[in-house]
Amino acid sequence: MAEQGLSMAESKGVQNEVKELRQGVSGWRNPRRRTDLITAAVFLLPSLIVFGVFTYFALGFNVYLSLTDWNFVSPVKRFIGLENYMTIFRDRRFLASLKVTFHYAVGTVAGSMGLGLILALLLNQKIRGQNFFRTVIFSPYVTTTSAIALLWVWIFQPGTGLLHYMLSLIGIKGPRWLSDPKYAMWALIIMAIWRAAGYNMVIFLSGLMNISTEYYEAAKVDGAGTLSVLWHITLPLLSPTTFFLMVTSLIGGLQVFDAPAVMTQGGPAYATTVMNYEIYQRAFVYMHAGDASAVAMVLFVIVAILTVLQLTASRRWVFYQ
Repeated sequence: MAEQGLSMAESKGVQNEVKELRQGVSGWRNPRRRTDLITAAVFLLPSLIVFGVFTYFALGFNVYLSLTDWNFVSPVKRFIGLENYMTIFRDRRFLASLKVTFHYAVGTVAGSMGLGLILALLLNQKIRGQNFFRTVIFSPYVTTTSAIALLWVWIFQPGTGLLHYMLSLIGIKGPRWLSDPKYAMWALIIMAIWRAAGYNMVIFLSGLMNISTEYYEAAKVDGAGTLSVLWHITLPLLSPTTFFLMVTSLIGGLQVFDAPAVMTQGGPAYATTVMNYEIYQRAFVYMHAGDASAVAMVLFVIVAILTVLQLTASRRWVFYQ
């Protein structure tokens, strides 16, 4: 009986301890828990305010502006409903900016990721000067885009530019890269690939280093060739890294602004007028806040849809170790 009573007392004590623990974890009445929550809220509040004002409030205000007719000067914002959206979708210039934006995004994503993967595979080998080459290739990414754009304006300069000089050495007369509608967008894509390849290389290198060497040792024992190992081991196990770069690079490509603004100002003949530059033109050149906000909302929806589609499709081809 004494043992049974002791056992019941111990059981009751354990229940009390569990109850106190639960109150300590989630109970607002617990002084220590309440102090921790207040402290966390005080430290998080400035970031939450900044994020809320410059993200959620800005997004909501942009939605409101897209439904109004405003010129940035008049205090009156006349509500016109979906008229701005109907206007931009009837505008050939806006439709052309959609095509130009996708051309730039697809070209830069495919080119920079492909080149970055090749560089990562090469510099993942034990070669002399490995760290030096990694640093040199990565360095353009940490340089401001505007500075790089000015450099490439000189490189693409007809007659006196570096690219024209190099092509002349092999008997090729280079085109007028930045003033010819056929080549202007390709010039921007080449510059973007050169800049982003180093970043993609570093991310791919981190993914390659996380692949266990046991897979390669087993493949070597089975007599697998280099291409077979690359296709059946490296690329599948590198798919999470590829997926991350694909999503972030596509978002960045769709939101490009600085390179076209510095190198071509959207020309020639609107051949490089991407959506963000179209927003800038409508808002701060033509003073049409409603049209610009409508274009911004269309771009936001496109980015959101493509991101969701990539997340959904990733379940079929992204593999984790």
